[in-house]
Amino acid sequence: MTILGGTLTGLGVTLILLAGIGIVRFPDVLIRANAATKAAGLGVALVLAGVAIVIGTPEAYVKLGAATVLQFLTAPIAGHVMGRSAYRSGAPLWEGTHTDELRPFYEEHPSGR
Repeated sequence: MTILGGTLTGLGVTLILLAGIGIVRFPDVLIRANAATKAAGLGVALVLAGVAIVIGTPEAYVKLGAATVLQFLTAPIAGHVMGRSAYRSGAPLWEGTHTDELRPFYEEHPSGR
């Protein structure tokens, strides 16, 4: 069980590292928010699962399982709210963005988008 827990924890840490690199390297705030919510969300869940397996008690499974569920419920909502607020505040889109699907909903946007 220690090997399985260590493997899950290592995979989770790797995903969190990749999310951090994506946050630094991606060109605009919307793509950065996507990297943060997808890779980091799954990475935290894998770390929690690995730690629960290494600890191996029923109490650890319940607590870390609840933390994992909360992570999966809150990370996408947080990413959506960050992206929507960045768009509404006028954060520039990447020049490679081909379509702006939110434009019809925010025609009166002060940034002129």
